[in-house]
Amino acid sequence: MRGLFVATFFLFQAAAQTPAPAVYKTGAELTAGLKAAPASPDMATSAVENSDHYRINVVRRTKPAGAIAHPDGTEVHHIIEGAGTLVTGGTIVRSTSGRGGGATIDGGQTRRVAKGDVILIPAGTPHWYKDLEGTITYLEVRFELPKK
Repeated sequence: MRGLFVATFFLFQAAAQTPAPAVYKTGAELTAGLKAAPASPDMATSAVENSDHYRINVVRRTKPAGAIAHPDGTEVHHIIEGAGTLVTGGTIVRSTSGRGGGATIDGGQTRRVAKGDVILIPAGTPHWYKDLEGTITYLEVRFELPKK
């Protein structure tokens, strides 16, 4: 009997360590996650899945934020709802006043983005949602490319 118990224990341990074949999140789960997210007044996120090598979130912005760049992470944004002005490339310029507003971009490419659009932002590329037409919601997939 003890042998059966030990075998069953190890079988359950192995099953518990086997990763799921996929991660499923319904639209309702993601929307609920945005509503429940501890957020700044300007942004909320709902995680799909995050690991050491990738981050997948639904992001809702209610106000523009400062310019940023992720040196090791390529990003894909798929606009789910809303529209706004996205600036990519150029050079990040930090605010010297130290008061709100955050960083901007000098010399970047400015483009209006809207529902259905997909943007690929290579690692290290400055990007900035400069203006929003109300709110904007997008699926953000950030991942590291293998080093050559």
